[in-house]
Amino acid sequence: MQIQIMKSKIHRVKITQAELHYVGSITIDEDLMDAANLIENEKVQVVNVNNGERLETYVIKGERGSGQICLNGPAARKAAVGDIVIIISYAGMDFEEAKKFKPVVIFPDERNKLI
Repeated sequence: MQIQIMKSKIHRVKITQAELHYVGSITIDEDLMDAANLIENEKVQVVNVNNGERLETYVIKGERGSGQICLNGPAARKAAVGDIVIIISYAGMDFEEAKKFKPVVIFPDERNKLI
């Protein structure tokens, strides 16, 4: 049996940009991507702490060291600059493997920088 389990989480980062007229996605600072074990085009769930919105999209690389978290396309309507979000990715795995799996969780600071 395969189940979905949390693979990675970026806990509480600030939206730095929202670009409505852009092909949909979320741009994430490449340093944060690396630390959270995320890759470009990976599907993620974005949970907005400020307004309760939840959405699914895919990751594109942002400038390394910039702290950039930008919602693009229609997703830009789901958050305002300054909102706090949690970004989560999931992986499918065997039930027994999932019991032993340890997800990667990072806690950036208030400037979206690694601590």
